[in-house]
Amino acid sequence: MLTFRPVETRDIDALARLAENATPRLTNLPASRERLEERIVRSQQAFDHEGEVSGNEHYTFVLEDIAADGVSHGVVGTATIRALAGAAEAYYTYRQETLIHASQQLNVRREVKTLSLSHEMSEATLLCAFSLDPRYQGTDAESLLRRARLMFIAQYPERFSRILAVAFPGYLDAKAQSPFWESVGRHFFARTFQEINHIAGVRSKSFIAEVMPQFPLYLPLLTHEARAAIGREHPAHEAALAEMLAEGFVRSRHVDIFDAGPIVKVECERLATFCHAAWHPVRIVPEHALPDAEPAMIANQKRRDFRCIVARYALSATSQLMLSTSHAEQLGVGDRCAVLATPLTLPSDDATFDGGAVFNESAVLNEGGV
Repeated sequence: MLTFRPVETRDIDALARLAENATPRLTNLPASRERLEERIVRSQQAFDHEGEVSGNEHYTFVLEDIAADGVSHGVVGTATIRALAGAAEAYYTYRQETLIHASQQLNVRREVKTLSLSHEMSEATLLCAFSLDPRYQGTDAESLLRRARLMFIAQYPERFSRILAVAFPGYLDAKAQSPFWESVGRHFFARTFQEINHIAGVRSKSFIAEVMPQFPLYLPLLTHEARAAIGREHPAHEAALAEMLAEGFVRSRHVDIFDAGPIVKVECERLATFCHAAWHPVRIVPEHALPDAEPAMIANQKRRDFRCIVARYALSATSQLMLSTSHAEQLGVGDRCAVLATPLTLPSDDATFDGGAVFNESAVLNEGGV
């Protein structure tokens, strides 16, 4: 059984392995045991925080594979929510713009694409640091790990921005180099993409504003390969991007400053996970008594002990969600406890999910945003 939960100190070895095997290497999941240990502590502090939320919280989760007899097969994935992308320091991106150069005397009018250094995305909540064991890629584990974070945000909207964003790794060539970095960043840092990616992961990113050019970059002056890479995701993340677009995210004008990977964003109330979510009281029944039903993500209401699993969306005649004993134990819930359910497979626009959307919509619409 796959269980999505907050990271714990005992998960450090698994985190180190996932960081080391991430494709490509992620600046927000550094392959540094010291930084990962700091991340675990920081996440625990975020979950424990009771007072006013500062926005500098990082909520790190893991996906654990637990057998029916309760024996763990280990942590197979990790993902993080950064409450405010630019809480500690500005979150820099390149914003795609169009400038018009015109001359009446020469009868010339040209629209020129540019990239401008921006920190507009600093006020968004960032979904980041996603890494999954290759053995589980393409399975339900991938959707659960990616979207269970939204189930947590749905229950604690006051802790996050109204705008969510995801920065996807950009295109790399056959030598694992970024054509965009080679055309832009390397001229200012004299470092390879892999070197600067590592530095950004284990140190502060304040050097970005110190060294990167402050003036707009004119795209016609970049190489053809660099221009083609702008807004293009890494091939290993094509399916992930497609799922986030189906979720309701849209491509923004912003791209990553290192590899020009796409940044997508969405207003919380437009998320499919939120729109199709429903609260139900639990009814525990024997495994053999569960009727066939579509799989759903099921989450409990506990912040520090948050759990989200995949189970059948089987309702009783009184709209109770029927769970097996093992599923209820994994969620830490009993009869009549309320759980939040949403479809594992995103419904099409004309599809319905039994139970309707009973998500606390007012909480989302009234909380502070960008």
